[in-house]
Amino acid sequence: MADGIAELRALLAESQRVVFFTGAGISTESGIPDFRSPGGLWSQYRPIEFGEFMASAEARKEYWRRKIETDKVLLTAKPNRGHRAIAALIASGKASSVITQNIDGLHQTSGVPVAKIVELHGNTTYATCLDCGERYELEPIKQVFVADGTLPECTACMGIIKPATIAFGQSMPQAEMHRAQIETVACDLFISVGSSLVVYPAAGFPALAHEKGASLVIVNREPTPLDNMARLVIRGEIGPVLGQAVGIE
Repeated sequence: MADGIAELRALLAESQRVVFFTGAGISTESGIPDFRSPGGLWSQYRPIEFGEFMASAEARKEYWRRKIETDKVLLTAKPNRGHRAIAALIASGKASSVITQNIDGLHQTSGVPVAKIVELHGNTTYATCLDCGERYELEPIKQVFVADGTLPECTACMGIIKPATIAFGQSMPQAEMHRAQIETVACDLFISVGSSLVVYPAAGFPALAHEKGASLVIVNREPTPLDNMARLVIRGEIGPVLGQAVGIE
């Protein structure tokens, strides 16, 4: 582990443009469960497909019921040492962006500017109208829903309001996918942290970085399908690894 951290520190020192790619593993260290893991939300409940959400008021009500329950953990979590290490590298100009599969907003809370974050799976800290894109804060929606089960409706266009995350069966955000591709192709060091690298199309970005000549680093507790591509693989907790490599507590 110490040798791996030393090598990561050296790679950071010699790089000019670092891109981070973050998955659920960095957020589990902040106390947020990995929904895909055994015992996670998706092993307890069948995910609600986007088509179901759109077609059925009852499916939308169940979606919001689950949203309110999971928010009890998601919206109280705090950034950890790993988030802070990434924020420090962004602030220094060493890292250009964070491409994330996470929806919890912890990169923003850690101090990374919104313009430097590419959210491939959306963001759970607010809601949007699916028709006109109007943004809505969650608390007023939840208060009304808990009181009498009323589903939110856009005041601008009467469209359906949904948490700003990407549901199963919902199209990936094309603008974010394009931004992620641009950042990936431009970097010379691509660091994947806390991702199993099995969820596509998002997991294609580390492979693209490798193909374009960037050094690929994978920090994850478990093996991934792309370990054989990586210049460096570190199996360990993300916070301590990145904290030591960057030199922050």
